[in-house]
Amino acid sequence: MITRPLAITALALGALAAGSAMAQDSKPMADKMPAMEKCYGVSMAGKNDCAAGPGTTCAGTSKMDYQGNAWKNVPAGTCAAIKTPKGMGSLTPIKS
Repeated sequence: MITRPLAITALALGALAAGSAMAQDSKPMADKMPAMEKCYGVSMAGKNDCAAGPGTTCAGTSKMDYQGNAWKNVPAGTCAAIKTPKGMGSLTPIKS
């Protein structure tokens, strides 16, 4: 009869140790996401991520395509390579 409680205790401790080991292996989701940067002048009207300048409030409020003061999040290092009809993307606001 003593072996049954001992076996249950051993199983419980084993499960606890395994759960603890698994919790330590997982990294936060932020570590798995690619680095992003603000790219100005590349969003379409109403598709900006935020800060579209005077007269707008936030995400989705840009008034025209490729608005120079509206930005979109893009993978880091790709902004300057984005070509639009109005020029290239910029890491700083563009005068429209």
